Amino acid sequence: MTQTTPEAPVRRQRAQVRVRTLRTDRWWLAPLVTFLGLASFLVYGVWAIIDNSIFVDPYIAPFASPCLAAVTCPEGAQLFGWAPIGDWYTLSPGLLILALPGGFRLTCYYYRKSYYRSFWLSPPACAVQEPHGKYTGERRFPLILQNVHRYFFYAAIVIGLVLAYDAVLALVHKPLGLGSWILIANAVLINAYTLSCHSCRHITAGRLNHFSRHPLRYRAWTFVSKLNAKHQPLAWASMFSVMGADLYVRLVAKGIIAFPYA
Repeated sequence: MTQTTPEAPVRRQRAQVRVRTLRTDRWWLAPLVTFLGLASFLVYGVWAIIDNSIFVDPYIAPFASPCLAAVTCPEGAQLFGWAPIGDWYTLSPGLLILALPGGFRLTCYYYRKSYYRSFWLSPPACAVQEPHGKYTGERRFPLILQNVHRYFFYAAIVIGLVLAYDAVLALVHKPLGLGSWILIANAVLINAYTLSCHSCRHITAGRLNHFSRHPLRYRAWTFVSKLNAKHQPLAWASMFSVMGADLYVRLVAKGIIAFPYA
């Protein structure tokens, strides 16, 4: 018969504290891949701000559109030939607009889950103990600022429409160009991701009590709800598509890609 001493429960409790998880699968793989994916996007975004090869007729790099600066934006890159930022601004044109789509993704409900788990390990995976001693949620500064997501959504709608305009304009001027179709695919994914947003679903008809009284809004809500079910894959697809489209335009502008119908 095993004799239990008063110190045995204490030892077991201390042992349980040291064990972070009982999972035996590769639970760390998902947060690691997520970390690498998001980190690559951040690194590329910094490089895109520094790089000035943003335009080669009729393509404009998505990270610099709409191009609003009079000095740093080539004439063909300006939206409707309009450059509201005067000659005093000489920095990267991307700095003027990247905060809008960047803020939309940063405060996105799916991306919150992604970088909370991969960067902050809060928690890194289901049934895995996180290293933080306490949890305050998003009720305090700075995470309470996540509530501005719905306002970034309106800005993201505008950016998505501008990217769609750029893509259609490129397709009209260069229908056989590979870049035109890359920009078209990117615009479709960007706008699909934006419309799949939880805030969009709520704004469309989320507060209605009687769908029968608002048939048009109900149809819009049904469409957005189908996109919302694909929010996670659309978030990743659009993130890599905008990086790929932006990089393609810059490589063509630098002359690195110069094959026929580029």
